[in-house]
Amino acid sequence: MRAASLGSGSRGNGTLIEDGDTCLLVDLGFSTKETLVRLERLSRSPDDIDAILVTHEHADHINGVVSFAAAYGLPVRMTAGTEHRANPPEGKIEVTRFSSHQSFSIGSIHIEPVPVPHDAREPSQFVFTARDEKRLGLLTDIGHVTPHVRERYQACDALLVECNHDVEMLANGPYPQRLKQRVAGIQGHLSNAQAADLLQSVKTDRLAHVVLNHISEKNNLPSLALDAAREALGEWQGELQ
Repeated sequence: MRAASLGSGSRGNGTLIEDGDTCLLVDLGFSTKETLVRLERLSRSPDDIDAILVTHEHADHINGVVSFAAAYGLPVRMTAGTEHRANPPEGKIEVTRFSSHQSFSIGSIHIEPVPVPHDAREPSQFVFTARDEKRLGLLTDIGHVTPHVRERYQACDALLVECNHDVEMLANGPYPQRLKQRVAGIQGHLSNAQAADLLQSVKTDRLAHVVLNHISEKNNLPSLALDAAREALGEWQGELQ
């Protein structure tokens, strides 16, 4: 199984998940023109993509979904709550609803939705399992780590986890107070410390890769996020980026 990011952050999100001949695009916050450029950088095209999965309806995750799916005839999957809030134009794209509590498969990839606390209608993150039983966990846009989330992201071979903000940088940063409270709230985004707490608790016997994502440009530094993750992972010998 392979994963590649088209982008991660408030300017737009998109992640490719591949196994064999199956390629999924999780979220799309970019214009079709920008998406094509980003796909080309990864030596991929719309023809390679089998479906688009949507985690939730926030603009940086869904703004490009309808236009891109309509242009290239791609099926889209999202929860009923996300579809209700996003309200995609009827008949323009093919939307299939999934339950956050029921797994499903597309091609060779088995998909386990994981409901998460975030300020959206029915947000979901995912754990993907390939034909060879390798597991990849994708976890962004979550306000705090629930017991269910902590349990579902055990036994992964790779983790893509949110390290959105440093608490002090957010508190002293340029955001208005209301936005600071939203980001730091229980339905906002994970801080470096919260992500580190999750990493400290996961089983590392099979964990080979950890990728930190959704790092805020204004309220965090990659070096701070990496330092927090390294400390949490201790003597773990895998790849951290």
